[in-house]
This record gives sequence, C-alpha cells and structure tokens, in this order.
Amino acid sequence: MTDKNTAPRATADSPPEKATSLIPLPTNIARITTITGAALTILSTFLAWTWTTAFPGNLTVTGYPGGLQNITLTGGILTLLHALTAYRPRGLRWLTPAGTTAPTLLLALGTLATTWYTLGAISTQLGGLAHLEPGAYVAALATLLTLAGALALPADRPYDDRGGTKHPTPWNRFRHSLTTGRVPRPKELPTWADILIIAAAYATGLYAFTYGIDTEYGELFVGYLILACFTIAALGRAGLTTRLSHLTAKHRNIALAAAFIAAACFPLTQTNDTYTNLAASILIFATVALGLNVVVGLAGLLDLGYVAFLGVGAYAAALVSGSPESALGVHFPFWAAVLTGIGASLVFGVLIGAPTLRLRGDYLAIVTLGFGEIFRITMVNLNGTTGPDITNGSMGIPNIPDLEILGFEFGKTHDILGVPIGRFGNYYLLMLLATAVVVLVFRRAAESRIGRAWVAIREDETAATAMGINAFRLKLLAFALGAALAGLAGTVQAHVITTTTPDSYQFAGTVPPNSAFLLAAVILGGMGTISGPVIGAALLYLIPNKMEFMQDYQLLLFGLALVLLMRFRPEGMVADRRKQLEFHETDQLDVPEQGLPDGAVGVTKAEAGPA
Repeated sequence: MTDKNTAPRATADSPPEKATSLIPLPTNIARITTITGAALTILSTFLAWTWTTAFPGNLTVTGYPGGLQNITLTGGILTLLHALTAYRPRGLRWLTPAGTTAPTLLLALGTLATTWYTLGAISTQLGGLAHLEPGAYVAALATLLTLAGALALPADRPYDDRGGTKHPTPWNRFRHSLTTGRVPRPKELPTWADILIIAAAYATGLYAFTYGIDTEYGELFVGYLILACFTIAALGRAGLTTRLSHLTAKHRNIALAAAFIAAACFPLTQTNDTYTNLAASILIFATVALGLNVVVGLAGLLDLGYVAFLGVGAYAAALVSGSPESALGVHFPFWAAVLTGIGASLVFGVLIGAPTLRLRGDYLAIVTLGFGEIFRITMVNLNGTTGPDITNGSMGIPNIPDLEILGFEFGKTHDILGVPIGRFGNYYLLMLLATAVVVLVFRRAAESRIGRAWVAIREDETAATAMGINAFRLKLLAFALGAALAGLAGTVQAHVITTTTPDSYQFAGTVPPNSAFLLAAVILGGMGTISGPVIGAALLYLIPNKMEFMQDYQLLLFGLALVLLMRFRPEGMVADRRKQLEFHETDQLDVPEQGLPDGAVGVTKAEAGPA
C-alpha cells in the first residue's frame, strides 16, 4: 500500500514531463546527462585550474585538488549521489525520502555557482582569462552540463494546474522543479539507532562548522558559504532535515546534549587560539540573540536598543572584577560578578520597561532605540569632566583580569585529553556553559504557561487581554528576563576581551554585536526557536570576519541578503510550523505534521489561558 502523503516517484522508465521542466529532454537522457556532468566535475578538480600560485590555495597541481577545488569536488560528489538515487540503488535510498529532482537541481546550482565564482576570482585577481588552465574550462563546462541535465529532470510532484495555465512560464517551471513530495513516515528504529543518527548529524555539523571557521582566506570562505547554503536547502528538499526534526523532537533531551557535546569538542580540533577566539565571540553573540528572542520571538516586542543591556552587564562586571582602572576598586569573585551583571541589567530592564511597555509597535521601537543611544552617550560622559568619574569615558575600563574559578586559571593553557586548550578555549567552554543555561531558561520559559501567554500577546494583544491575560505585567517580565540573559553574556564578554568601551554597544555598525545585527540574527534565524537565533548569530558574526577583503561592500551585501531572504523565506532559516503556515500555502510545506521541530513554540491564543 502506498502512503497517501507520498508523491508518485519518477522511475527510470517514466515518460518525459515536458510541461514541468525547463529543458525538454526524455527523463533517461536528462538523468544520464546529470550523472555524466557530475562525474566530469569531479574529474576536473584533479586538473590544474591556473598556472600560477599567486591565487591562494595552489590550484596549479594536476593529480589532487586544493583550495576551492575541494569545494567543487564536494559539490560534484553530492550531486552525483543524489542523481543516482533516482535509480533507487541500495544504500542510497535514504538520501532522498521526499524526491530526487529538487535536491539534485539545488546541488547542481551550488556547484556551478562555486566553480564559476572561483574562475571569476582567478580572472579578476590575476588579470584576465589567460591565467586559466584547460582544467578550469573543463570544470566550467562540466558544471554547466550538470545543471542543464538537472533542469531537464521531471519534477517530484505533479504540476498543479489550479490556476488554469496549460503552459506555465519558465519561472513557474523552475519553481515547480524545486517542489517535493511529502516525506513518508520512516520505519521505526531502535532507540540506539536513533541516537547514533543524531550523533552522526551533529558530528557532521561540527566538521562543517570547523571547516568554515578554519578557512584561511576569504575566497575559500565565500565558496564554502555558497555551497553550504545550497546543500542545506537541498537536504531540506530531500526530506532529511524533516526526518532529523522528527528524531530530535522524539529525543529532545538527547539531541540537546549531543549538540552541546559537539560544541564542546570544537576547541579540541584547534591547534591555536586564533579561531577559538572567534568561536567564543560567536557564542557571546548567539547567547545575547537568544535573550532578545525572548523579547521579540516570544512576546513580540520590537526592541531596537537591546545591545545596551549587554553593555550594562559588561560595565557592571568590569567595575567589580578588580580592574585597576575601575572607580570602585573592588574585586568580586566570578559568581558575585555574574550576579552583579545580571542584577544590573535586570534593574535597567525593569526601569526602562515599566514606563514604556504600554506603547506598541513603532512607538515602542523608537523608545528602545533612544534608550540604547542614551546608554552609550551616558557611558561616554561619565569621564570625570562632563560627569562623575566612573567609566573613564570613551577610553572605557581596560585591564580586566582573567578569571580564576575553583583554582582553574582561565588565562593559562591547560591540557584536556592531551590537547592544549589556550585562554580563549577556556573562555569558550565557559561561554558554552552560559549558553546552555540560557537555552535551558528559554526552553522552560517558552513551554510554560507564561510562555504560551507571551505567544498569545505576540499574535494579538487585544484578544489576549480580552481573555484575561495581564499583558503589561507579562511584557515587563519578558523585558526583564531578556535583559538579565544579556547581562549574563555581558559579564563573560568583559573578561574575554579584557576591556569595555562605549563604542562596542551601538545601534548599527559593520562589526557585531550591535542592536541591528542582533535583531537580524533573530529574524533571519527564526523567531521563537532555539537553534534559529544561534545559527543566525553565527552567520552574521562569521561572515564579516571572513570577508574582510570585501569590507567596503559588507553592508551592501548584508542589505541585499536581507531583501532576498525576506522575499523567499520570510519565516527565517529555522521556522516553526506556525510561521510556515503564516507565510506559505499549506501544500508547499515540507514540515512534519506531528510535533514542532527544534523546541519551537506554536500555540493558539486559547491555549495560553489567563495569566
């Protein structure tokens, strides 16, 4: 018996579907063309693409790939594997439970984009096409052949002619090629097998993240980022992310534990502190984004000055942590400094929220934006000249000493499992514990009665108030909780960077964290979810750091990315079913119908109940 949610699967003997493919070719020829192009793409990476080593990565060697050729090689292998699944071979069937055409097309597009970007970068940096070797032209033609074959493949889902269009436009045909069938319910596996699959998924994610953060030059990172984006989209269209969501929802505690174990293993993969420092900063940014997710994602309050709470926590910790430049001249232990930073941010959250949270929408956003600027200007003026001598003005509070907790000195190198962990590795692990605390608080709050009331307020405050929910009190609670979580991150940040300056807490800038990037991380990642803001924060912090060669165009590209993502995926990269239902038609969704992925919160206002 065929599952009713499973789309009819094309086979090797299926007739050609000319109405739903951009290139009218018989199905068998289209598949052979795709497989041949992917195989040639793989072979092309073993040829020299340029004759000079002036381009980073040494693409001059024949016999083994290097640099950006490895990215093209990976894309070619993935495209070949997904193209072969159309023949349903044993051992590969699990790759495409929802269909084969859409993931194959996306991977072919990603491989083409990465390869042609590489050849364009070589020509631009070295001064013309004369610097390309024959292997580069083979790669260009092979990826183009692969894409042509993928565009001729029949769609995984029959064409929906509800609009009465017998001859769909090329754009509609292309969009239809990216649709997939429903993901059939997987066969039940033993618990140990589910755990192994979850562990393998997170281990793969750790490897991919480590490769991206360890890229040595900007061109390699851009190629990695292009292929990674298309690969993630392909895995979603193939149905693998949906099945992983089923497993993580089924074993949520095990999934969270596996995620943090994988993250804790990151310092063990590094030989120095260069990239561990970057990872620690990403964790700080992600933790603050999770705190903002309470305010924006759960309660629906648009806060444009949230970075000020991070600054309050950092300044409070800097004043009491024994810095010789501190006006207070005290040295609290770390636990007391943490409580001081959290308490100061909490108090400021209540003081700012109490008189302003009766406002809504744009008015609230303007008030919070003003608070963020007031905080920064106040820190500048507390310099002993225009105000009391507390913060040293624009010079900030430098020389914050390293932490020492239970005899463990964070400023020294320690061996863990035979691997030396430096200063930033120590702080990375500390920040990981802080992130675990924030995730636990967010998850418990979101699943509680108060969390359901926040969601009800977010969806319709008037209706929630009419149902008996005290909207003002709960909004103030969300504001205070979000501020406290930001203060926790600010306390650790002050010790990591050893100095606190007002310029670090602006509304917008080219370097995060700032309020604009924090809000973008929450919205782009996926409001109301746990992993969404973490992924968004990681991307928004990592991309500017790795693309320094495009520093003059970073904000332009950032704005373009915002426009494109809001146009094609307004619910964010990781979204719950509620958001997908809000922005897309029901028959376009590929999310599981039972449960909510990734700790997402999606309830009706009636479920919130009075609070």
